[in-house]
Amino acid sequence: MTRADTVTASLVLSRGARSPVGRARIALLEAVRDHASITLAAKAVGLSYKAAWDAVQAINNLFETPLVTTRVGGRSGGLAAVTQEGLDVITVFHALEIELNLALERVERRLGDRAAPLSSVFGRFAMKTSARNALRGVVVAVTPGAVNSEVVLKIAEGVEVVAIITRQSVADLDLAPGREAIALIKASSIILAPAGEALRTSARNRLTGVVDHREDGAVNSEITLILEAGKVLTATITRESARELDLCAGQPAAALIKASHIILAVE
Repeated sequence: MTRADTVTASLVLSRGARSPVGRARIALLEAVRDHASITLAAKAVGLSYKAAWDAVQAINNLFETPLVTTRVGGRSGGLAAVTQEGLDVITVFHALEIELNLALERVERRLGDRAAPLSSVFGRFAMKTSARNALRGVVVAVTPGAVNSEVVLKIAEGVEVVAIITRQSVADLDLAPGREAIALIKASSIILAPAGEALRTSARNRLTGVVDHREDGAVNSEITLILEAGKVLTATITRESARELDLCAGQPAAALIKASHIILAVE
């Protein structure tokens, strides 16, 4: 019988310093592969559609090219497919998982009872954030100021975000050109506007894309925007604003984000 405090291995995959993909997301990828539908995949792994959709967005944002592609299908539902890179990730994950379990068994035999305290140590190696959007990129420029500094992060080819953080934070995070970092953006900090309008605003960041999904609530609407290279941005605006702007699937739109509203993180 397995004790409650027994150490178990949980494999995560990352490329360089990119955020990891674990067992739950691999299971979702496999379900999408098997069912060609996020709706059916969500049911297969016991997730709500929204949770599965959010996970797919997060997976795509963490890799250079999307692991899952989607196509809007209207009332009959959309189609989803796992790309070749996604299939490769699944294969590599399971191969490494087998090796990891064998290695863990050897370690546990060697440590014996001393392995028990490891469960409390390993549980600390995880970061959670309330920010809906986590976009990984590479620092391309840092402009220092007396108190604050400007950091430019390249998210994808042709997609950059500018963040204003304290000079001390730049030093603490060791941010310099070539350093990988993650831009954390709350959905409520994003302003949406029609892509074709020439707006003059104080928001430093203007990211254009196409609306992929809209979910209406009683008061607010959640809008999913597909940017260049398959990157995904989620914004929360009032339902009335979504209606007035006619933000529906297939419509081009621009996301406006103040540089001071972007939080940078590193691993």
